[in-house]
Amino acid sequence: MILRRPLLTLLPSLVLAAALPSAHAQAYPSKPVRVIVPFAPGGPADVLARVTGQELGDALGQPFVVENKVGAAGNIGVDQIAKAAPDGYTVGIVPVGNVAVNPSLFPALPYKASELAPVAMLATVENVLVVNAEVPARSLKELIALARQKPGTLSFASPGAGSQAHLAGELMALEADLKLIHVPYKGIGPAINDVVGGQVSMMFGAMSAVLPHVKSGKLRALGVASLKRSAAMPELPTIAEQGLPKFEAVSWYALMAPAGTPATIVERLNAEAARSLAKPAIREKFAAQGLEPGGGKPEELAAAIRTETARWGEVIRKQNIKPD
Repeated sequence: MILRRPLLTLLPSLVLAAALPSAHAQAYPSKPVRVIVPFAPGGPADVLARVTGQELGDALGQPFVVENKVGAAGNIGVDQIAKAAPDGYTVGIVPVGNVAVNPSLFPALPYKASELAPVAMLATVENVLVVNAEVPARSLKELIALARQKPGTLSFASPGAGSQAHLAGELMALEADLKLIHVPYKGIGPAINDVVGGQVSMMFGAMSAVLPHVKSGKLRALGVASLKRSAAMPELPTIAEQGLPKFEAVSWYALMAPAGTPATIVERLNAEAARSLAKPAIREKFAAQGLEPGGGKPEELAAAIRTETARWGEVIRKQNIKPD
């Protein structure tokens, strides 16, 4: 004879079984989470990791521990993010260059962009085209005319081959059909100093880095490299407004995880990051570093990566750009 247990006696077990996956998901994180920063302490990526990590740790009840893994233009640290176990206990700060530029720039990159899972856009950095005060151009139109009159004589500085400043200069040369001389430096500070000193004609630089020199009159700002005007200089037109309608060269930093990280974990990290980015105190901290808070869903970040990869891959190929 087959014994059948009454349905009512089975209900508690069924409810418990149904609740197990949810309880498991809510248990994350049950131990500290590593936040890999592929650059040295003190820079924008490091600041973002520490501010965002503190917020995530407070919200999720486990410390988010920052680890700086420096070397190879950030590729060493990003490779460690990509190769980590996809369990939600390793995440990292990845700049646009390392996920959308370096795969086209470096022939033997140790990781693939597909090995990284987008989590959240954390912050963007506005770049602005500036020229030395002695350059006889007060608009992008005048600068382009000057460059065409004297091809191969105007120069632009950058903190290194393949940097956002370098690619922005090459993109402008490509779209405006100009012949410019690229002068790479070992860092943004020396690059700005030589533009201020007149050794180099111009450069694309982060708004926070060049604005003091613009205000002092040592540099002249000709255009913002984003598709919308900057709140810091609302009177300054974008480059796109001045004849190069698709021009965009914005730096950004994203929170990413190893590919294969469970969607529930990615979504939870994204939601908590969004909450922290909306806090006035966090926005103030970002503003002090020249950072504009990001946001959006992982799918939006993935779409931005695809767009940037196509844009900069084309520039690298057409301008035959090689790493240092």
